[in-house]
Amino acid sequence: MADWRWRRVGSAAWRVIAVWAVSTVTMLVLAGILPDFRLQSADGDSGTRIAITAALGAGAFGLLSALVWPLLVRALLLVPALVLGLLVFFLNGSLLLVAMQLNPSGRGEVAPETAVVVAAVMSAVASATGTALAVRDDDAYRRRLYRLADRRRRRAMAGACPATPGTVFIQLDGVGHDVLLDAVGKGLMPTVAAWLAKGPEADASVDGGDGDAPAAAEPTHRLTPWRTDWSSQTGASQLGILHGTNHDIPAFRWYEKDTREVMVCNRPSSAAELQRRAIAHTGDGGLLTLDGASRGNLFSGGADQLALVLSVSARRGRENRSRAGYFAYFSDPANAVRTAMSFVAEVCREIAESTHARLTKRRPRVSRGGLYPFVRAFATVVERDVVVAAVVGDMLVGRRAVYADLVAYDEVAHHSGPRSRDAEKVLQKLDRSLALIAKVAEHAPRPYRIVVLSDHGQSPGETFLARYGLTLADLVRAGCGLPVRRRVERTRSGAEARAAVRAALHRPVEEEAGQRRPSRRSDPLVLASGNLGLISFPDVPHRMTREEIDRRHPALLSTLANHPGIGFVLVASEEHGGLLLGARGAEIPLDELDGDPGPLAAFGHGAADAVRRTHSFPRAADIMVNSWYDPEEGHVHAFEEQIGSHGGLGGAQNQPFLLSPYALSAPVDDGHELVGAEHLHKVFRRWLSEGDGPQVPVGADEAVREEEV
Repeated sequence: MADWRWRRVGSAAWRVIAVWAVSTVTMLVLAGILPDFRLQSADGDSGTRIAITAALGAGAFGLLSALVWPLLVRALLLVPALVLGLLVFFLNGSLLLVAMQLNPSGRGEVAPETAVVVAAVMSAVASATGTALAVRDDDAYRRRLYRLADRRRRRAMAGACPATPGTVFIQLDGVGHDVLLDAVGKGLMPTVAAWLAKGPEADASVDGGDGDAPAAAEPTHRLTPWRTDWSSQTGASQLGILHGTNHDIPAFRWYEKDTREVMVCNRPSSAAELQRRAIAHTGDGGLLTLDGASRGNLFSGGADQLALVLSVSARRGRENRSRAGYFAYFSDPANAVRTAMSFVAEVCREIAESTHARLTKRRPRVSRGGLYPFVRAFATVVERDVVVAAVVGDMLVGRRAVYADLVAYDEVAHHSGPRSRDAEKVLQKLDRSLALIAKVAEHAPRPYRIVVLSDHGQSPGETFLARYGLTLADLVRAGCGLPVRRRVERTRSGAEARAAVRAALHRPVEEEAGQRRPSRRSDPLVLASGNLGLISFPDVPHRMTREEIDRRHPALLSTLANHPGIGFVLVASEEHGGLLLGARGAEIPLDELDGDPGPLAAFGHGAADAVRRTHSFPRAADIMVNSWYDPEEGHVHAFEEQIGSHGGLGGAQNQPFLLSPYALSAPVDDGHELVGAEHLHKVFRRWLSEGDGPQVPVGADEAVREEEV
């Protein structure tokens, strides 16, 4: 045992010396290249003296990075992530300036702006060298992982790690079932392909053991499509998955008449309130209450270990542990510099790609300027790196359940398109993250089952504004007879809406719009969630019925229902309870949809159930509008500026995927569908109980199955 420990110490010391030597050489090379970086006095020094100066400077910089850097990062936990990413360079450069001042040789000088470059290069080279040395020595790499696991487990659990399997849920935000299969077929996601035994890597023959008969790869995971609710977006799906209910979540954003507030799922205060309501509704803390971790999510799921969780990000003081995930990752200066450099590269890549799309006049296309390049870089670099590192740490600790959301694909697909080259590059990087997590699972102190899923897909299509020259809000105002912009008045849709208003109010067609206006008791509030639109009248305290809306705005509902860019309209009705309106005067009560789906026929199986469920929500909008959908092309018209959208019904957005190991029971029995995020929650509960092993009472699994039904 003593000999093994000495060998381990010697191996670690050798790697430290190697990294120090490489850092010294890097400093010498940079001093020869950069004019504002010197390692000798003004009178000149010998080569030996310069080398000693470089070695001392590299050593001082390494010590400061190891000792001071974690303290700096902890002090900056309250700094927004985007700002922290830019500060990394300047903080690292400041450490190099201090290191040069502490150099015992008294030689060496560097300009502040040059120090930023030198520090970044040295940190990146040192990180690459240390990683390469560890990977080359597989035994050393394995011992390092186990040692790190032991250390973290003692801190977090102060006890032995259970031998029962843990479960890691990785959510690939916005990746539809069709997109995943297409990426596997193209060889973009070799890790997923190997799990499914598909694609070129999985199809390759492997030696069966006798050198003669190759054995085909066996799949380890099953791929199951599932169907979202009408509100096909992360807020509704993730709340249902993590907390067991998404009741009364009609869209991504909606107006609440009782609170007089607009709720937005990705607003911290709204996320916190939605989580509170879900817990009150179910009486349960969430999927992750028992030794769980929530990483990069909108909601905590009841986990105690949090990183980048929106619902707790608005808290102040010790109650907000979400930002601690930054410290766990950025406390390593090499991680910080590598992520910061990737962040800058991603910003430049987005600017170049959006410029190319604009110059080539690619269609459909939306604006990608302003802060979007930085938002994209955060989603595809910072969020991914921090979340993956947190998941790796959770596995090395041996936590029972981990749920993490990687939002990179969803963010890029909104602006570049679900099947664009940009989105495919993101899928390749996400697959590498899955490969890393799978590799770490081999070294974790307990076995892990890796479940990969998406919360929704994305449907492509030209935006409503680009196709018709006006927004949904413009169309609503025109249908109400309210003033609209002059540009909107000249569009065909705007002219038709004004004509409908005049006819409904029995006005002469030639009457100018500005000469007479209806009473403006309250302008309608129009909100968009992908291709789902919500129209509310704030001055009416209850949900308005079709009859009330017709009395106030006689032409509004017919204007919406007959517009070619709108698929159907849902309203409450005094006579029918709920009423679906479509083109050419179609009016179908909700309880008759099974016999005559009417305008819902194009949206496929399950659309009627989804609409009826949303109609039952107390906070459903006065008017719910779903855009047109082309079942042949799979296209929709988003009411937001997104060429890849989700939030309503129509196409790939409603069919995400669930990729689960065969070691877990099947999500649903053959011949049955997996419908709704709440159903996924029940399945995941069952899987966690299966992993808990003998301590679960006999019959508990059957009880969970009965609850699902």
